[in-house]
Amino acid sequence: MNLAAVCSSTVCSFFQVSEKGSDPCRIIQDLTLLLEICQVLESSLESEKVLQPVLKLMASSIGMQNGSITILNRDTGKIIIEETFGLSKEECHNGRSKIMDGPIAKVIQNGQPVVIHDISKSEYFKHRIPSQVNKHAAVDNGSVTSFISVPIKSGNNTVGALSVERCVSFKEGFEHDLRLLSLIASVLVQAVGLRQTARERLQALQVENERLQEQIKNHFKPDNMIGGSSAMRSVFHHIEQVAGSQTTVFIRGESGVGKELVASAIHQNSPRKDKAFVKVNCAALPDSIIESELFGHEKGAFTGAIAMRKGRFEIAHGGTIFLDEIGDLSPPTQVKLLRVLQEREFERVGGQYPIRCNVRVIAATSRNVEQLIEENKFRLDLYYRLNVFPVYVPPLRERKSDILQLADHFVEKYTVAAGKRIRRISTSAIDLMMMYHWPGNVRELENCIERAVLLCRDDAIHAHHLPPTLQAKDPSKPGSKGGLESALNAVEFELVVDALKETQGNMAQAARQLGISERIMGLRIKKHRIDPLRYRAIIPAES
Repeated sequence: MNLAAVCSSTVCSFFQVSEKGSDPCRIIQDLTLLLEICQVLESSLESEKVLQPVLKLMASSIGMQNGSITILNRDTGKIIIEETFGLSKEECHNGRSKIMDGPIAKVIQNGQPVVIHDISKSEYFKHRIPSQVNKHAAVDNGSVTSFISVPIKSGNNTVGALSVERCVSFKEGFEHDLRLLSLIASVLVQAVGLRQTARERLQALQVENERLQEQIKNHFKPDNMIGGSSAMRSVFHHIEQVAGSQTTVFIRGESGVGKELVASAIHQNSPRKDKAFVKVNCAALPDSIIESELFGHEKGAFTGAIAMRKGRFEIAHGGTIFLDEIGDLSPPTQVKLLRVLQEREFERVGGQYPIRCNVRVIAATSRNVEQLIEENKFRLDLYYRLNVFPVYVPPLRERKSDILQLADHFVEKYTVAAGKRIRRISTSAIDLMMMYHWPGNVRELENCIERAVLLCRDDAIHAHHLPPTLQAKDPSKPGSKGGLESALNAVEFELVVDALKETQGNMAQAARQLGISERIMGLRIKKHRIDPLRYRAIIPAES
C-alpha cells in the first residue's frame, strides 16, 4: 500500500478545498488527524488492526460519538458492517437488519453523501434505545445529534461508506464535515479495498470448499450398491473408469460379495444402458445345453429342437451379457466363447452361417482361475481375453465398516415386506455382527437380517434374533470358556440394557416393560454392574 503518495495527495486536496478565512486551528487539527490516520494505516496491511484505531482517532479529534465503516460485497450485493465505534451490540444487531434500506445503502447505491440533521426525528434511528437517542438529541447548549455518511470510492466504484454521528449546533453547517470525511474516506479506500478483496476471496474459497465437499460426498457411487469403505470406493472408482467404454470386464471375488451388482452398475452407467442386460449363470447350466443357451439353435439341430431359438448372445445384441461363474465352463464351450470374443461372431447349433453380434461381455467367477489354468481346466488364451479390465470385489470381512450400513438397508427392506415397524438394531446384535467373519459375505448378512426381522416382536433387533452361527464363539479368538449360564447372562444383560435405553434410565418403567418386579430389576442391575444413569435423557438447562 503506497500510503506516502496517498497522504501527500490527501494533504494537497485538503488545502485546495479549505475555504479562505477558515479557522487556522481547525485546519491544523484536521491536518493532524489526516496524518495520524495515514500513519495508522501504514503500520499494518491487515485492515482489522487499523480500522478501529482510525475510528478512535476520529472520535478524539472531531467529537464523533458513534461511527461505522461498511463494505459492499460485490458478489452478493449485501452491505457488511466492517467496524463500529460507540455502538452497543444491540444497536449493531438492529442496524444490520435495517442497513439494506437505510441511508448507508443510499450512499453506497448513489455514491453521494447523506446528512441527517437530527437523528431523533429520523425513522431509520427508531430502533435505537430512546435514552440513547435523547442523550444526544437535545442538550443544554442547543445542539442535536447529526448523522453524516460519505461514500468510500475506488475510482468510479463505491466500495463502502464512512458514517459518523456527532453533536452539532442547530445553526452549524456540514460543508466542513463533508470535506473532511470525504478526504478520510479517500485514505481509507485502500484498506477497505484490501479487506473487501480478502473477504470476497475468502467467500470464494468457502464456496469452492463447499463445492468440493459436496463433490466428495456425492462422488460417483452406483445407485444399486451400498458401502463407504476404502475397499468399496476402489470398486466404485473402477466402475466409473470402465463403464463408458466397450472393454471386457472380469469381476473377481468370493461367492456372495455382489459381483452381479457390479456388472449391473457397469451396464447402467454405460452407453448401452437402454439396451438388454442378459445374465447367464454358467454353473447352473449343464454342458449338454449350455452351447444352445449361449448361441441358440436351428430347427431340427437335435432331438427336441422343434423350432429355431435365439441364444443369449443374440438376445443381448447392442447391450451387455453377464457370464457369471465362467470358471465352470467346459473346455469345448470355452473354445466357442473365445471365438465370440475374438471375432464377435458365432453360429447357432446346427447352423451354417455366422451371426455377427455387438455385445459387451462382463464375466465373473469366484474360483481361482490361475489354479484352474495350471490344472488345464481353463484356457490361458481365454483368460487373457477376459482379463482386460479386472475388478476385485472384497469380501465382507475386509470391509467391516460397511456391515452396519448394509444391515440397516436390509432391515428397512424386510421390515416393509413383513409389515413391521423395526426402528433399530441393538448394540449387542451389532457387536455380534462386527465380530463374525461372514464366510457367506453380503448374501449371508442379508439372510441373517431377513430371519431376524421375521423373529422380531418389538421395535429392535436383538442378539437372540440372529442365527446361532453368529452367536457361537469365534474359534480363532482366545477367550473364556462359555456355556449355558454365560449365554443366559449375556441375553439377560442385553434385555436389561435395552429396556433402560427405551425408558431413558427409568428402572421402574423398565421393570414393568420386562414383566419383573422392581426388586428383581435392582438385583439384575447390581449383578451385571449396570449404571442406569448412563441412559438418562439429558435435559437442557433453561436459558
